[in-house]
Order: sequence, then structure tokens, then C-alpha cells
Amino acid sequence: MKIRTTLALLTLAGFTFCSLQGADTMPKNQQARNFQRRITKTVAGDYLLYLPNDYKPRGSTRWPLILFLHGAGERGKNLGIVAVHGPPKIVQSKREFPFIVVSPQCPAGESWSNDVLLALLDEVTRKYKVDQSRIYLTGLSMGGYGSWNLGLKHPEKFAAIAPICGGGDNLGILLAHGKGLRLLKELPVWAFHGAKDSTVKLEQSEKMVNSLRKIGNDAKLTVYPEAGHDSWTESYNNPALYEWFLKHQNSNVFPDGRNKKR
Repeated sequence: MKIRTTLALLTLAGFTFCSLQGADTMPKNQQARNFQRRITKTVAGDYLLYLPNDYKPRGSTRWPLILFLHGAGERGKNLGIVAVHGPPKIVQSKREFPFIVVSPQCPAGESWSNDVLLALLDEVTRKYKVDQSRIYLTGLSMGGYGSWNLGLKHPEKFAAIAPICGGGDNLGILLAHGKGLRLLKELPVWAFHGAKDSTVKLEQSEKMVNSLRKIGNDAKLTVYPEAGHDSWTESYNNPALYEWFLKHQNSNVFPDGRNKKR
């Protein structure tokens, strides 16, 4: 993913477009609005940002965060299409969505970069009131692959992950040892897939979930018997997913991001 430093300050359809330097403070006239959805151009790439209705930049409350990774069809430079699926779509109708939602856009022809995503998380947790013990990762299709990759390589970062119609390399799971093995065992995972998916075969999710179960992780897999590739609409429309997220807290960090000694 390319590193960009372009600055922008635009508004479109309820989204605020901010520069890296300008994203620090929420305009006062927007603090009472439910949707503080920002498109930000930063060194970590471009992303949509949703802030909950009661979010206060100088308040003491820290908020759980969802990092959402879109599919291959939403790559490019048109940030508006990032909100056609998943949590950035949900927040357009959910008036009391209790998460900060970060939805980056992957450039055309590229795939998700762990380094860029980690840089983005570092930036967002530095600039906003994030409960760093409640950071959740999810994505669909290409973003499902990205969620498996980032979540399993950096399980210490997340309270739970929910990859949808994706897959990945299960070798790292089976070869894990020491602290890495412990972190993978403890990582809550809920995967989703359509039984009739001809784009990404169900076996891809099954392989990952079964490998986690072999090392002692109680990973969950929900299969929709009649669904094809679009297993994300039903998944993201299900309140149980967000309730499940909130049940989990990262035992490796305090809400302010300080590491726990374990």
C-alpha cells in the first residue's frame, strides 16, 4: 500500500474529510451529531472514521474500536464505496452504534498490508479515545483474508476477530509455540462463510478454524447453507456479532494501551 501525505479537507454526504494534521479536534457543531464519519488522508493511507454520538475528544470515556477491511471490489481512490458493505454501511442507519469504526481503503491492484494497518491503528489510538483492550478486527472476502493474516500474526493487538468469506495460511497456526501459541489459543475467533460460495470456497474458512481448534482455540464458524459469496450482509446485520465483540477484552493491554506483564 502506498504511503501518501496528501492533505484534504472536504465534506460529502455526511462524511468529514480531514488531513492528518486536521483530524485532532472534532468541530464543535459536529459533536452533537451521531455520525462523525471522516475520510482521512494520512501516512497510513486513506480511511473512513465513525465516532459514536457521545464521543467527546476531551472526555474520559474510552470507546471500543472496529477495524473493518473491505473486499477487492472496493479498492481504489473513491472512498465512498468503502461504505457499501459492513460496519461503515451499518453506521449510516444505526443511531447508537457503540464503537469507533475505522475503515481504510486499499489502493487499486494492491492487497492489505499488515505494516500499513498497524500504522493506522497506532495513529488512531494515539489521536482518539480508544479502549485499546477492546479493538476488534473484521473484513470480507479480500478483507477476510486480511483479517486472518493480520489477526493471527498480531493476536496481541486484538480482543477478537471475525473474518468473513476469507482464508489464509494455516501453517503459522500449526507451528506456533511459546508466547505466540498462548496468544493464538486465547484469541476469540468467529468466522462466517456461505456454503455455496464459488469465489472463496468454504474449505478456506474451515481450514483456518480447524487449525485453531487443533491448538486449543475455541474458534467458531457459522456457515450459511444457501449463501454464495455474500455471507457478509447477514453477518454484519446480526446484532449478535457486535454483542459477541463486546463480550471480549484483550488481556494483554490496559484500556489506555499500556502493556500488561504476563
